[in-house]
Amino acid sequence: MSTDITPTARPALLRSAVAAEWTKLSSVRTTWWTALAALVLMAGTAAQVAIYALVANTNDDPADDLGVVTVGSVLIDSVELTQYVVLGLGLLAITAEFTSGTIRTTLQCTPSRGRVLLAKAAVAGAVTFALGLVLGGVGALVARLVLGEWGSVPAADTIGDIVAVATYLALVGVLALGLGAALRSAVLTLTVLLATLMIVPLSLQEPDIDVLNRIADVFPGVAGGHFLAGDTEPYPPAVGLLLLAGWAAAALLLGRAALRRRDA
Repeated sequence: MSTDITPTARPALLRSAVAAEWTKLSSVRTTWWTALAALVLMAGTAAQVAIYALVANTNDDPADDLGVVTVGSVLIDSVELTQYVVLGLGLLAITAEFTSGTIRTTLQCTPSRGRVLLAKAAVAGAVTFALGLVLGGVGALVARLVLGEWGSVPAADTIGDIVAVATYLALVGVLALGLGAALRSAVLTLTVLLATLMIVPLSLQEPDIDVLNRIADVFPGVAGGHFLAGDTEPYPPAVGLLLLAGWAAAALLLGRAALRRRDA
């Protein structure tokens, strides 16, 4: 029997694969517990960062006064910790199937490894983006309530920061998915993510040597940080976004190659 698929049938097959991936992700309690944990962590971290700013402005030492701060800056500082919960959604979307063995059923229903991974990436990216919007709103609200008169909420900038946070989290989620497809182990994938997003860049930056700083600037966590902060140095925010997107795309390509090379 011929297994050739006409070009006109491919969009329908991809939609079917996306629908299946959404059903799997949304029907697992771990997904909702992870989202709830991210919300709690975002609220707690935003409150803590806002309290630091509040205390700095109201203590007896004028040297550490920060003045009025935007809720967007508090939100962005809060993402650094919260992201490690959110990327769990992308990670578990693939590694849980390898652990349970259900990846075999998935690949029997959708033999194309590329289509499976693309469907998973579409769902993981959309879910983490939507969750990022909610997290951004919660973080901004908590920061505003805690900061009081020391908080500023410029509407356009705050909305832009919330969307930037959601975009960053979506790309980190896809990065986690791609690495999970390549490494197959949740623990190993999380270890590599921690090293890539934080440990290696910090180690490179520690000596404060220019060439090592430049290398650290291309790592996904640092590039995403420049994008979120709107930095103009060492490159514009758009370059930071492109670097992060490039890491996510490279991870997906690596995952696709691993899926095609090895049996489930």
